[in-house]
Amino acid sequence: MKKISATALAKANELQKVEVDNLLKDKGYISQDDEGWQLTSAGKQAGGEVKESDKFGKYIIWPEDILQEEAIGKVITARIIAQHFGISSLKINPILSELGWIDKGLKGWVITEQGKKQNGIQKEDKRSGVPYVAWTESILTNKSLLNSINELQGGAEEETASNTETNKTTTDEFRQKFKAVHRCTDGHYVRSKAEMLIDNWLYMAEVIHAYERKLPIEEDVYCDFYLPTGKVYIEYWGYEEAEKYLKRKHEKQAIYSKYNFNLIELTEKEVQNLDDILPRELLKHGIKTY
Repeated sequence: MKKISATALAKANELQKVEVDNLLKDKGYISQDDEGWQLTSAGKQAGGEVKESDKFGKYIIWPEDILQEEAIGKVITARIIAQHFGISSLKINPILSELGWIDKGLKGWVITEQGKKQNGIQKEDKRSGVPYVAWTESILTNKSLLNSINELQGGAEEETASNTETNKTTTDEFRQKFKAVHRCTDGHYVRSKAEMLIDNWLYMAEVIHAYERKLPIEEDVYCDFYLPTGKVYIEYWGYEEAEKYLKRKHEKQAIYSKYNFNLIELTEKEVQNLDDILPRELLKHGIKTY
């Protein structure tokens, strides 16, 4: 069997090299350290070999059929995902888009950086040229996707095993102390007057938004506001005089940074000047208002 590099594999399978690397990593064939990709024992058993040249240094070669379904795992489309969950195929891509894994292009769907982390693969219809995204079967057990589909069907959100007692306790204490009693113009009930001002501003600016949407990650973290257009999160940082809530703020900021989510942060002072602040911040993420 002929063996070729990951770059050659990508070209032969009409993929980006990063997509090939992610597939091989997900299968346990390679791991990454400060020096780059390293071949694992599982990778060796699958036929991977380390080579070295004066021009390219160390690199790994693979059997040219390593990405075939029986070798790497079945690749499935949105239609197959819809059939698996028993819902309309027209709903799957919007759900994946809301999770921030794909974006709607001029035609078809384009994978995002978050989607690549979920092992999505950018494809193109050979006849029409319309782009679409395929996925490995592991997406069928992804907790974020399961929760979104469950909510769409009217079910309650599943508890995640990764909840830490400290984080859960802090969240529960916050919600008990600050009840959602402030009714916004659009009918949302929020936990503070500042959040009510933000919600009302978004509604009057005709910006679609969700309140306290769970982030599409394993950690049990909720945003203040989520804007599906632009995949933007908004956080209002109030109560910074309390050490416990200041710690909560820093933990959430670290999560947003870790996953490279689009985040707009607002302070009490900025909330009093939303007409100047939000149009400018939203425009950075392609959302035009007023």
